[in-house]
Amino acid sequence: MKEKIAVAYSGGLDTSVIAKWLQEKYNADVITVSANLGQQKELIGVEEKAYKTGAKKAVVLDLQQEFATDFIFPALKASALYEYTYPMATSLGRPLIAKALVDVAKAEGCTAVAHGCTGKGNDQVRFEAAIAALAPELKVYAPLREWEFKSREEEIEYCQKHGIPVKATKDSPYSIDENMWGTSIECGILENPRIAPPADAYQRTVSPEQAPDTPTQVEIEFEHGVPVALGGVKMNPVDLIMKLNAIGGANAIGRLDLVENRLVGIKSRELYEAPAATILHFAHREIERLTLDKDTMHYKAKLSNDYADLIYNGLWYSPLRFALDAFVNETQKVVNGVAVLKLYKGNVELLGRWSPNSLYDTSLATYTEEDTFDHKASIGFIKIYSLPLKTYYRINGNPTATTEELTAK
Repeated sequence: MKEKIAVAYSGGLDTSVIAKWLQEKYNADVITVSANLGQQKELIGVEEKAYKTGAKKAVVLDLQQEFATDFIFPALKASALYEYTYPMATSLGRPLIAKALVDVAKAEGCTAVAHGCTGKGNDQVRFEAAIAALAPELKVYAPLREWEFKSREEEIEYCQKHGIPVKATKDSPYSIDENMWGTSIECGILENPRIAPPADAYQRTVSPEQAPDTPTQVEIEFEHGVPVALGGVKMNPVDLIMKLNAIGGANAIGRLDLVENRLVGIKSRELYEAPAATILHFAHREIERLTLDKDTMHYKAKLSNDYADLIYNGLWYSPLRFALDAFVNETQKVVNGVAVLKLYKGNVELLGRWSPNSLYDTSLATYTEEDTFDHKASIGFIKIYSLPLKTYYRINGNPTATTEELTAK
């Protein structure tokens, strides 16, 4: 009996080769699973392409709404940015694709699944950790870790030999992954961090030089930490994100050029384009500044880094991530309000913000005659606040004293 393998299939170079290679290597029946996470071009003709590679069945799933509400928005509420910068479009998409892959594999009676991740990348961990959590009984194939191809050029030749249409060429060998939350671009000349990215590497944003000379203003409304409206018009999550991608991309917003620390221990240079993510993280942070108390805001900032690490490192389905969500959701109860932003030639600038839960009290902050702050209360506050320092150094000497001086004392 032939083995039946469900393959995570984007229609890109690697997965196009995988679908054919698995049939040749294992004499297996292949079922391709393609997930629509809001990518604009990648899924065009993907079903037809899958059948041309010999797939027995091609499954294409529209997961846009689930991706926005159950993956993107939890990360946004958590202010999760890997290494303080990357909004993790790819990292967030992988656990959802893995879930879809497992669901199809179970429905089709597959005994194995396969992915197109490299042996030195992060995505192999994200896929396999998710599969281990959701379906530990399934065998996992990772052809890129074992096959004979040593370069993308060899893969392109393999596709040409078997009549498999792919976008990548020897002149433009970029590896591109896209969804509604962002685009990642790597390989080719981008592997040299000394060289500026070529113009043709960018997929969804114009350069600052090409952006309009007139600023664009956007007004974003949040309810419980989630964006719900643009310019006062309520929108569903997918439409809102897509709209901001179009607006932001036209204004050169969201271009990121990072050398990041991969989970497997190497540094890699990646380009990212994330217009909507950049805008929404900025706006969300400003509403939080207005509505969260100091201790909660500062503690959440520490947690945000841990939350981002969990996502980046493939632990979306971990008990810790679910537990952290409970804390995050509690903080977001008061994160309601509107942020008004100016987008101009790659920059995002805050014009104003307001909230029904605002903790900003003008009568306490002002330096006019309307000031209601009790200045005399500061005397006692400072005395108590600095008492531990005063006591410590009264006993141990001046904080600038050398070790020898303290020992002599």
